Amino acid sequence: MTPWKLKAQKMRVPSGTVLGVVFLLFMHPSMRSLWIGGVISLAGALLRLWAAGHIVKGRELTRSGPYAYSRNPLYLGSLFMALGIIIGGQGYWLLPVFALFFITFYFPVMKAEEQALLHSYGDAFIEYSKNVSLFIPRFRLAEYPVSGFLWSRVIRNREHRNIIGLLFAEAVLILKYFFL
Repeated sequence: MTPWKLKAQKMRVPSGTVLGVVFLLFMHPSMRSLWIGGVISLAGALLRLWAAGHIVKGRELTRSGPYAYSRNPLYLGSLFMALGIIIGGQGYWLLPVFALFFITFYFPVMKAEEQALLHSYGDAFIEYSKNVSLFIPRFRLAEYPVSGFLWSRVIRNREHRNIIGLLFAEAVLILKYFFL
């Protein structure tokens, strides 16, 4: 694994948090942008919840739920959550900065995780990766054994932290709309 992939894995969450806080400072929402961005962010949050309810990190190759369409639905959900916040705050000029951040940090992380999955699951992962895209969903269902959604997995995967972060960002935008 390349040194940047290792650094990206460790730095993506703290860097994204700092970037998000800085972004919030420059945003000026309208009621319309709050609604549109809120819907997009909600879609991302729901995708993350759905994915977190299926994944069993380190114990099995998850191929059910949203993992039947994308190998990285958690990151896809994060993308939609962030886009929703940017749109909600009318920070459109921040989109290229966010795109650069996402490509710089998340693509190497996806590739590093792919290497780890290949090492752990071998042929099963190779077969899975042939049928399910790395990031952009293919809307044809890959046929794999289904493990059902469990709320206990959502909690074990600490997805509630992401939801709290999203609610905080949305609250800041709403407060900025009403008071600034």
